[in-house]
Amino acid sequence: MLQVATPDGSREILLHSCCAPCSGAIIECLVRNGIRPTVFFSNSNIIPREEYEHRKAEIVRYAESFGLEVVDDDYDHEAWLDCALARRDGVPEKALAEAPERGARCTECFKFRLLRAARYAREHGFTVLATTLASSRWKDLDQVNSAGQWAVEQAGGGELLFWAQNWRKGGLQPRRNEIVKEQGFYNQDFCGCEFSHRVCKDENSD
Repeated sequence: MLQVATPDGSREILLHSCCAPCSGAIIECLVRNGIRPTVFFSNSNIIPREEYEHRKAEIVRYAESFGLEVVDDDYDHEAWLDCALARRDGVPEKALAEAPERGARCTECFKFRLLRAARYAREHGFTVLATTLASSRWKDLDQVNSAGQWAVEQAGGGELLFWAQNWRKGGLQPRRNEIVKEQGFYNQDFCGCEFSHRVCKDENSD
């Protein structure tokens, strides 16, 4: 089992979860190391709403098997679009809408979701924030970690730390795939937003 410890030695953290498949091995690892995560489901990028509810139900089912609390953040896709497409900053919307995966739009998406998580963490007394976003090989680890650090700073910093653990190492990647099969998780084929859906559809049509 991978041995992990939080940056400040705390035993309770806020874990931003993007979905059950990405969260399974991480949650199991944390619990086995005596760390109790509160799962924060904040993913306003996901469309349609039915897809959001389906993914949420899967992580709730898994977290409850460990006796963990799941916090369901407010779903606001329009606010996410304002951020992901930078519509309020004068940046050409088309440029971000057509950006590739791991590009500028994804950076804004991570910032939006992790800022909401960081604010919740501060308001509820957590000192460590982590995310399952970078567990996927489809995501850029440095991009996610930079967004997480930015979110903590924007939320006021102080005692709140972003835990930039590489959740792809220590056997967690193969364990991730095992848990998906063991739990029969709904395993989506796109990140969640309409833009990633378009990219995946185009790639699969080749």
